[in-house]
Amino acid sequence: MVLYLIWTLMGFSLSAPPVDLDPAAYDLENYDDTNTLDLNTYGDPYDYDDPDEEVGTLAPPPAVTQPPAIDPPEDYVEEVTLPPRPTKSPIPSTLDFHDPGLFGPDTGLGMPSCLLCVCISGSVYCDDSDLTQIPPLPKDTTHFYARFNKITEIRATDFSNLSQLKRIDLSGNQISKVNQDAFRSLLKLQDLMLSDNNIQALPELPATLKHIDVRNNQLRSSGLHAEAFKEMKELQFLYLSSNKLDYIPVPLPESLRVLHLQDNNIQSISQDTFCNTHDISYIRKALEDIRLDGNPVDINLYAQAYVCLPRLPIGTPV
Repeated sequence: MVLYLIWTLMGFSLSAPPVDLDPAAYDLENYDDTNTLDLNTYGDPYDYDDPDEEVGTLAPPPAVTQPPAIDPPEDYVEEVTLPPRPTKSPIPSTLDFHDPGLFGPDTGLGMPSCLLCVCISGSVYCDDSDLTQIPPLPKDTTHFYARFNKITEIRATDFSNLSQLKRIDLSGNQISKVNQDAFRSLLKLQDLMLSDNNIQALPELPATLKHIDVRNNQLRSSGLHAEAFKEMKELQFLYLSSNKLDYIPVPLPESLRVLHLQDNNIQSISQDTFCNTHDISYIRKALEDIRLDGNPVDINLYAQAYVCLPRLPIGTPV
């Protein structure tokens, strides 16, 4: 209050005209005398205690309080509505293999081979996969490899409906039985590899074959069809070593280049086994590799059987 009076007096003294004041009126004895200084002449004083007066300050914003977290009771279980489960259609017991589709026979009855093996551009690789039977194959399979497994049988339906198949390699299995119709429908088959099995008989083979490998089996001469290789006009490689054959399977096609018959039970060779006894000028130019070693036959006793060959066979003299 005192500061307010002093500031007011200073402003008044600067702006007001000079007035003759009595110095005696402002001595220390009457400085606080209200009669000497009329406060009413300077306007109404501000009353800080008046609740009706507006104060020029902003009140702080009200604090926002978060509602307390509500913990569910211990026995609370949230209900969730699950979507309905899809129903599986039953697998048919029989299939119509003539209808269009990706996989060959028995696909609906077993797992497709592309989930078990490796399929790359028509080639299916199932080597060393612990297979006990030939799996269902895609219809566009051209090359099938299932070496070093535990397959014991080639069934009639294993390769049916696979019209593009060119090569089958089942070497190193335990095959002892081959169905008579196993390869009948394979009209483009070129390579048949069945070495290192327990096969005793071969079924009728496609005439399109170029390469046959049945080494190290239990194949007997009685297990071959009569004139089994005669119509194979493109056959070049015939591997029949380490079996139980009693004679050379004749007639042999003109296209044949390699004939391996070592380690069998062959005891004799006919003069027309390789040559044509009715044509002394006949020469078999393609057949350059004949193996007869390991057989109980003395190849030196059959010189007339080799006169048409560009090379003599390899054999073990007895």
